[in-house]
Amino acid sequence: MKKLSILLYGSIIFLACGLKSTPIEESTPLDNNFSDYWYQGKAEITSYKLEQARYGEIHQGTAVTVFVTEDFSKSKQVKLDYPQKAGKDAVKVMKLNFTKKFNTGIYPYSMMQSVFTPVDLKKNPNTLKLTTSSQEWCGHTFTQLNLTDDSYKVQSLSYFESEGDETLELKKALTEDEIWNLIRINPDLLPTGKKDIIPSLFSQRLRHEEFKVVSANASRESNQGIDTYTLEYPESSRKISIQFESKFPYQIVGWEESYKSGWGPNAKVLTTKATKINTLMTDYWSKNSVMDLPLRKELGLE
Repeated sequence: MKKLSILLYGSIIFLACGLKSTPIEESTPLDNNFSDYWYQGKAEITSYKLEQARYGEIHQGTAVTVFVTEDFSKSKQVKLDYPQKAGKDAVKVMKLNFTKKFNTGIYPYSMMQSVFTPVDLKKNPNTLKLTTSSQEWCGHTFTQLNLTDDSYKVQSLSYFESEGDETLELKKALTEDEIWNLIRINPDLLPTGKKDIIPSLFSQRLRHEEFKVVSANASRESNQGIDTYTLEYPESSRKISIQFESKFPYQIVGWEESYKSGWGPNAKVLTTKATKINTLMTDYWSKNSVMDLPLRKELGLE
């Protein structure tokens, strides 16, 4: 009986994912086409060729971004199963699921990040939740940030003795990982100049950095229909540039991230690069049949 109830619950979740989102009044999006594009009951999936810096070398792989709007619980900070019953607790968010897969010699890395950013940032100006996990043959790690009234609560679980399991708080600040969502919601909201930022959880994991708010220099440039948003971190000598189309829906076409990779005298500055392969707009949650495998070929993910 217990097994049956789980299956039924899973079916409910599946059906909810397939429902078309109901447009709501938003004051933040820049383009009038926002509702037509993002509330049509589909997700935007983009694949990238990835050249990932790790252990002082560049490793080949793939990355995928999945952008989709969802109804989210502001209090519980989870996706709502029944948003119509949630009342004022329901918040429309832009969700980014971001994956990286690459091999380091004999063993593979699989990394995933989820970022939940309110669409109406005038009412809810901070990203509500971020999670990042990393799996490889040495072990796996998981990090979660939850927004509280005046800070982010951080939970980090790691197999490394020096990190272990820890809980801490960071002052409320812009997170690097929400930049990707801000680009898709309204790139005019991207800050420039010197800013306090919580660095990328992907970068924190790969570099085993301390969780903290640091200073970064932010800038934006435009060139022939492509905008580039850059963050430079003087303290860690790290730099990341995200390239996106200047016109709606501001699709991200690639990125570059430079920092010192490796340890000891062999450490050197390397640049991770990602180049767009293809984009699909689809209700991927219903494309789970063997017959749907050709869609992976379209994305270059065979």
